[in-house]
Amino acid sequence: MTHLVLASASPARRAVLRAAGIEPVVRVSDVDEDALAAALPPDTGPEAVVTELARAKAESVLRAGLGDIAADCVVVGCDSMLLVDGRLQGKPHTPEVTRARWAAMAGRSADLITGHCVLRVSEGRVVGSALDCSCTTVHFAKPEPEELDAYVASGEPLQVAGAFTLDGRGGWFVERISGDPSSVIGIGLPLLRRLLGDVGVGIAQLWADTSP
Repeated sequence: MTHLVLASASPARRAVLRAAGIEPVVRVSDVDEDALAAALPPDTGPEAVVTELARAKAESVLRAGLGDIAADCVVVGCDSMLLVDGRLQGKPHTPEVTRARWAAMAGRSADLITGHCVLRVSEGRVVGSALDCSCTTVHFAKPEPEELDAYVASGEPLQVAGAFTLDGRGGWFVERISGDPSSVIGIGLPLLRRLLGDVGVGIAQLWADTSP
């Protein structure tokens, strides 16, 4: 079995992979997402921003060393941002920014763009790489004022891209999506499968042994 190293602290991404039969090895990158995004040229497109962030996370984990992980593995980095009115929105971090973002997107639609980077590693050396992004349109409801107050107070939307989740309390305020639901949670399985195939790794090589 080839090991998949997830370059993310996101419990949601880990849960998606585990539900899909993969037990990832978690390594958290030290990438400052906001600083890296701000350092990119002003004309960098939304898709390029999220893919560059995903690449930076995967490469950061690789540089830090994989320790006792098997010689044959794949490192996966991901980054998600919400595109609203032509502007990318990452994690809001504060209640004030969270409220402002919900004021702008409630009752509207926006695109959740998720960048993916896959590095295939053999004997400590990168022998293949692939990156791309997915785009899923999210149609938001209009939370009642007391609902939004409670949601912000929960702390959940402060540390997630776009100030919402699909798999948590924020799911109450998503009317529908057009696209891949797993990518909205943070890691798109259909795209990841394709990228893994591009570096010569099949899904069956990654599935954990679930036999009794």
